[in-house]
Amino acid sequence: MNLVELNQISKTYDTKVAVDALSLQIEAGKMFGLLGPNGAGKTSTIRMMIGITLPDSGSVTLFGQPFSRKDLPRVGYLPEERGLYKKMKVIDQLVFLGQLHGLDATQAKTRAHQWCERLQILDAIELKTEELSKGMQQKIQFISTLLHEPELIIMDEPFSGLDPVNTQLLQETLLELKNAGKAILFSTHRMDQVEKLCDSICLIDGGKAVLSGGMRELKSRYPRNHVVIDFEGDNSFVRHPVVAEYKAFAGHVEIRLRDGADAQDLLRAALQNAKIYKFELIEPSLEEIFIRTVGRRVDA
Repeated sequence: MNLVELNQISKTYDTKVAVDALSLQIEAGKMFGLLGPNGAGKTSTIRMMIGITLPDSGSVTLFGQPFSRKDLPRVGYLPEERGLYKKMKVIDQLVFLGQLHGLDATQAKTRAHQWCERLQILDAIELKTEELSKGMQQKIQFISTLLHEPELIIMDEPFSGLDPVNTQLLQETLLELKNAGKAILFSTHRMDQVEKLCDSICLIDGGKAVLSGGMRELKSRYPRNHVVIDFEGDNSFVRHPVVAEYKAFAGHVEIRLRDGADAQDLLRAALQNAKIYKFELIEPSLEEIFIRTVGRRVDA
């Protein structure tokens, strides 16, 4: 079942077209990546999805019916711009935010304790927000999004400010929620995270969808012409005629082959002057696909 359907939605601010005839669907039990460079229209799309702003044209369907604000208690939203109260204690803040989502104080407090324990910040529950690191504040906002057990979870740059350990913790939590049947949309310009987590994606640039579909299907459209090599010795093989471009590091090189090139020619050249520990022919990354499509990097 599609919990979200956007049909040809558009939004213009003054003379700037933020979103241009965009359509997408998000299913229950799936994780969906809305991605693109900064300013592409991701946040504007999310705001129309949950009624913060209205589309100039097109339609929004939530939970199988035309958008209605009465369905918003079934949605959890983590905005990119954070909004915690600096002088409030963590527990007081979570209880307050839980009550705004319809929980009573006892429910909110119980769930807040459970989530803080799960995300390894129980020791901070009596501290004020201003005493927490940026990463810990991000965890608090993450928890506040989930306290009321929403069916549709929308997160705008959810991993901002997190170190690798806490990023992994939140990723695991999102996967558990997906496996429990929640529909999850997260918006980011970090395509490496999307590539690991998402079932389907929509890449937008200039407010328009430039690539969309299931992750596997989308990547299958492109040839497996990237080679990753771990080696010891001379790297002169990167200048072989079959190599279109490469990134060289200490003992590691990432190569894109020319169209129609045979990777075995490169392997034979590499073996002449280097000891090869790994030689892997892989698909292009999602970021490389996007660069080919729009001609620039997503983090520009």
